[in-house]
Amino acid sequence: MTQVDFYVLGEAATGDRFTLACRLTEKVWQQGRRIYLHTDSETESRYLDRLLWTHRDGSFLPHGLLIEADPALNPILIGNGDNAGEEHDVLVNLASEVPSFFSRFERVVEPLDGNSAVRAAGRSRYRFYRDRGYPLYSHDIPK
Repeated sequence: MTQVDFYVLGEAATGDRFTLACRLTEKVWQQGRRIYLHTDSETESRYLDRLLWTHRDGSFLPHGLLIEADPALNPILIGNGDNAGEEHDVLVNLASEVPSFFSRFERVVEPLDGNSAVRAAGRSRYRFYRDRGYPLYSHDIPK
């Protein structure tokens, strides 16, 4: 069964859920896992693509947009819509809704920041997973 982890930025933390997603993606990739980052729109996907290139000096994360990149060469893919390609390892969900394909992933990561709309949507997704019996974990990120 898919494990769902919520990562919640504290009030003193810098950045937003996108920068947190970059930090989490780097950590997960270092564990040898494949990652699919899911957003609400192509604009957000392209923003995240640029952010992954610059989020930390000296960092390199082999990534690309699902619609453009070769999955064999890019263990980190970014996309939106109803298609996650053939990915099934780790899903980082930056979309406001639970994607229809989430259950095929071993793990779902839900980054949240202090934005009230983001938190409200996160609570709704938490209830969705909980009501269906998925194992849930919450992690507070102080900074």
